[in-house]
Amino acid sequence: MATVPLIPYDEAKPEARAVYDNIMQTRKVNDVNNFWKALAHSPDLLKHVWERAQEVMKPGALDAVTKELIYIAVSTANSCEYCVHSHTAAARAKGMTPEQYAELQAVIAMASTTNALATNMQVPVDKQFDQS
Repeated sequence: MATVPLIPYDEAKPEARAVYDNIMQTRKVNDVNNFWKALAHSPDLLKHVWERAQEVMKPGALDAVTKELIYIAVSTANSCEYCVHSHTAAARAKGMTPEQYAELQAVIAMASTTNALATNMQVPVDKQFDQS
């Protein structure tokens, strides 16, 4: 359950509606996701996060699917159910294959295991890995 009411388009402030319109036009959809409806309580925050997301997630040195895979992994590590689901859907829409998803799950599981072990045992970082 959301900790704030979700703001539908017809109840949003004009500043939030402008961002909603941009999201719908950019994504070619008829409504915005719940995440954006929650952020609409602060139109400035909504605008900032939407603009930053567009900038970060556009293809660059990393392709769009790779960025979505990273987003899924970080969202898993942060236990963000919403982001895991939304970015898995986005990755599939951008061409993620079932094989890529299975491999991603294996990498996340392996990293979770080794991270926990290294943290639990307080293994010191090897000199050749320390770039500071």
